[in-house]
Amino acid sequence: MGATGEVSDRKGRGRRVILWRHGQTAWNVERRFQGTTDVALTETGVAQARRAARLLASLGPDAIVSSDLSRAADTAAELAALTGLDVTHDEALRETYAGVWQGLTHEEIVARHGEEYAAWKRGEPVRRGGGELETEVADRAAPVVLRHAEKLPDDGTLVVVSHGGTIRTTIGRLLGLDAHSWESLGGLSNCCWSVLGEGARGWRLLEHNAGTLPEPVLGDDD
Repeated sequence: MGATGEVSDRKGRGRRVILWRHGQTAWNVERRFQGTTDVALTETGVAQARRAARLLASLGPDAIVSSDLSRAADTAAELAALTGLDVTHDEALRETYAGVWQGLTHEEIVARHGEEYAAWKRGEPVRRGGGELETEVADRAAPVVLRHAEKLPDDGTLVVVSHGGTIRTTIGRLLGLDAHSWESLGGLSNCCWSVLGEGARGWRLLEHNAGTLPEPVLGDDD
């Protein structure tokens, strides 16, 4: 009973962080590496953002923070319009900078930088295209998420609008996973999201690559 009491009295227990990937861009469709290049949403991407925003608004978010790149900022704006919340933009939530890889298609990257690509897929620390390490992305993005999460009321919800690579590295860091294991977190589809919840031993991954509202976990492992 004592342990249960300690958990229930834990300051800030019940906070949630929703990490929401931006809507579709033309470069997504072309499988072209975007990185920090500022690429706009397509019409489909805007429609995705509007649909997802309606769902996320029903969760009653308390705050929204977004990458300042337009594909994320415009996605965040759809949720802001429904909730009346202001959006805080932070360049630390941008996608991974990938140097000469940016603007190349997947096929071009494999053809021109095959060894570097293979090393990255093996989980080795690689500066893709001469850019950032994944751990460096987490170093800049995760503290922003934590800083805004700390401002939440008990049981509050923060929506973070960012990019696939940045969201994966941030989740890995907040869950305390070794960087080599971050690849085990699958990618996010455009305008899908993952949910982290505050548990007794830190942050827990409650939903991953979701596009519908979460259902409660019923059973022995809730």
